[in-house]
Amino acid sequence: MKIQHSRIKDILFTIAVLCAFFVISLAITELFHTPALTTAVFTLAVFLVALLTQSYVYGILASLISVLAVNFAFTFPYFKFNFSIPENLVSAVIMLVITCMTSALTTKLKQQEKLKAETEKEKMRANLLRAISHDLRTPLTAIYGSSSAILENFESLTTEDLKQMAEGIREDSEWLIGMVENLLSVTRIDNQGVKLVKSPVVLEELIDSVLVRFSKRFPSQEVDVEMPEEFISIPMDAVLITQVIVNMLENAVRHAKGMTMLKLRVFTEGEKVVFEIIDNGCGIAKERLGGIFTGYLENRDVPADHQKHNMGIGLSVCASIIKAHDGEICAENRTEGGCCFRFSLNMEEDGNEQ
Repeated sequence: MKIQHSRIKDILFTIAVLCAFFVISLAITELFHTPALTTAVFTLAVFLVALLTQSYVYGILASLISVLAVNFAFTFPYFKFNFSIPENLVSAVIMLVITCMTSALTTKLKQQEKLKAETEKEKMRANLLRAISHDLRTPLTAIYGSSSAILENFESLTTEDLKQMAEGIREDSEWLIGMVENLLSVTRIDNQGVKLVKSPVVLEELIDSVLVRFSKRFPSQEVDVEMPEEFISIPMDAVLITQVIVNMLENAVRHAKGMTMLKLRVFTEGEKVVFEIIDNGCGIAKERLGGIFTGYLENRDVPADHQKHNMGIGLSVCASIIKAHDGEICAENRTEGGCCFRFSLNMEEDGNEQ
């Protein structure tokens, strides 16, 4: 479907360029009373078609059509085909050579861009794998150690000891579940064979879903919610956007040292809906703000021996999800203390295929 859409687009573009330059040639001929410039005009048209279409076939077709157009409308005898004139044959050869050279150059540039994109993707995957190996090792080791201790020393452990170990296992398991959800989201977005399916979602229902999911993990943490009273519907993948908001709320609870206020604010700005997750905690170091959504980062100001949960993966996933929705995302420290994570989504579908 995508390939067919691209072909139709290239065909329409080729027709539009040739028609436009045909009109331009007529205007130049009428203005200067000479058809001598038409070959150069159509050569430029062929160059644009070869450069901006996805296949060299369109450039070759454009050059052949241009030769016929010049021969028919701008060469004596007018409005008749005559290929016995050497100038016409030379023009045809020149246009074909330009088409081939332009197509070859364009193909080479596209290959270089593709190679660069693949290199960046492999680099990102390598960083992600390093982050995963670091982040999974600690909770898995803790789960293994606690379960082994229970099995080996069950008779000597008190009820309180068993409760504490079970609680630790549960917390580490919940975090591992969250990590797996993040990784599945990355795979879902990065896979070229999977489309991001948007459907209209009522804002109030989205926020309710977020709060229910968040409260299951942090029942004692209050979230101050501020949102418009009017009915708002947003085209989105509700599961992914829910995960973005929950990730940001959990990030604040885990890493905003000294936090006493956590707020989820939603408001409209033109044709966009803006989401803000605000806290009054320790904030984020200035040198880390620039790359907070792009890779593996250490926690805000948490000592190295307490960095069991890393915020880099979750936030990079959030950025990928928002980018896939054609939205914008950023983070900033607040002057009054703490930080604000902000992202925006379009209220109307723009028609672009994801």
